[in-house]
Amino acid sequence: MRAGPRQRPGGRPPRPAARRRLPRPPRPRTLRPRTLRARLTAGLVLLLAVGCAAIGVAAVVELNGFLTGRLDQQLREAGARFPASLEHGGRPPSDHDGDENGDTRRQAAGTFGARLAGDTVTHAAVVASGSGTGSVTVSLSALDRGKLAGLPADGAGHTADLSSLGDYRMMATRGQDGDVLVTGLPMEPVEAAVHRLELVAAVVFAAVLAAAGVAGALGVRRSLRPLSEVAATATRVSELPLSSGEVAFPPRAPESDPRSEVGRLAGAFNAMLGHVEEALTKRQASEERLRGFAADASHELRTPVASIRGHAELALLHPDPVPRKVVRALERIEAEAARMGGMVDDLLLLARLDAGRPLARLPVDLTRLVLDAVTDAQAAGPGHHWTLELPEKPVTVTGDDHRLHQVLANLLANARLHTPAGSTVTVSLGTEDGTAVLKVHDDGPGIAAGVQPKVFERFTHADHRRTKDSDEGTGAGLGLSIVAAVTEAHGGSVALDSVPGSTTFTVRLPAGPR
Repeated sequence: MRAGPRQRPGGRPPRPAARRRLPRPPRPRTLRPRTLRARLTAGLVLLLAVGCAAIGVAAVVELNGFLTGRLDQQLREAGARFPASLEHGGRPPSDHDGDENGDTRRQAAGTFGARLAGDTVTHAAVVASGSGTGSVTVSLSALDRGKLAGLPADGAGHTADLSSLGDYRMMATRGQDGDVLVTGLPMEPVEAAVHRLELVAAVVFAAVLAAAGVAGALGVRRSLRPLSEVAATATRVSELPLSSGEVAFPPRAPESDPRSEVGRLAGAFNAMLGHVEEALTKRQASEERLRGFAADASHELRTPVASIRGHAELALLHPDPVPRKVVRALERIEAEAARMGGMVDDLLLLARLDAGRPLARLPVDLTRLVLDAVTDAQAAGPGHHWTLELPEKPVTVTGDDHRLHQVLANLLANARLHTPAGSTVTVSLGTEDGTAVLKVHDDGPGIAAGVQPKVFERFTHADHRRTKDSDEGTGAGLGLSIVAAVTEAHGGSVALDSVPGSTTFTVRLPAGPR
């Protein structure tokens, strides 16, 4: 008795081994034309080739039928005189002069004659070279005799291939003695004429196709030249920085006959470029007006905010006793005035960066900036754990020392304000492939996935993504936008990677003098 399959623990049968799928062989690449010009030319040549092939086949078939019909007419005119003269052992009838092998008068060279008694071929001969010059007896194979015996005696032409003679057009008729008389003419002249026509047609059609291919390629290229110019203009437009300020559009594509498809396409494309250029111009003007308003408003707000803050400080310094509630109100006024002053400075900075005002370009020691910024952050947030990871050699970049310090301060303030006390903030600095890499990492609650794509946008508030125990304000949502703007102004980039328990801001700047 055969043993059954081994049981797994628990009484379950073992799982069948997974079948390994063999990789599919790569599909062979087909030599198909890719460009529209090549496809149109190939289609034109293909249609012409089909037409030429149809004409050639029709001509060959018609010529073959015509020449075969002429052979049948010659067979009917010749009748059965030659095969009839082969009766009675080769003795010619008394009404004509002939040799022992039959009457060859008025018979073309190569004419075949055969006499069949029942299904047996009794005589078979071929006219030697011309009328009245005699004939030659032909020895037939068993297959040839079978083909002759199978010819219907209907007086119509039939083609038969004899192994000793080749292709022949045969006509079988009934003789006076009840026998069957077969007359045949060679198909070689017909086949030679047909083959010659095939060769001439192939040479002529090949020359026509080659000339048509060259002429078609030139014609299609000339017809599609406006389309190529439209494509070139579209390529130049696609390479323009449409999102960065004022853009100078390239010249429009030349327009051709508007009644053609290519002409209508060029006209529509130029109209679309006009609409896009007009829209970009209006957008640029609107952005410039908005930036000017923000800069003017920020500049005008600096004086009254400073005045409010000064009056609050002056009131707090008054020597006379002031009620506690009034003191608290004055302190809040001073704090909010300071906050408004910082917001005004941030707006003015963003307006200047948007306007493309150049920053200072001096060597900056990032290692020193990191040390100073972390020291300031540690003093402002003693409840956090601050960790430094610095390289052995100083990291130097070219830029604005004050603005880069502001980038570090904003990132550290963001980590301090939006993580609970006791969180660890790690600041690391290094270089990768000629790029200075600064990372600020914290182990706070992280940033929500829906907020991350717009965290560097202006006036973005996402305080719900983290927790904070301090009473400090959350700001106007400009800190990270200033980080992104200053970094981009230095030719660098900033990225965010955040999951619950791990948030990392990575700033990359070109290292070394620029």
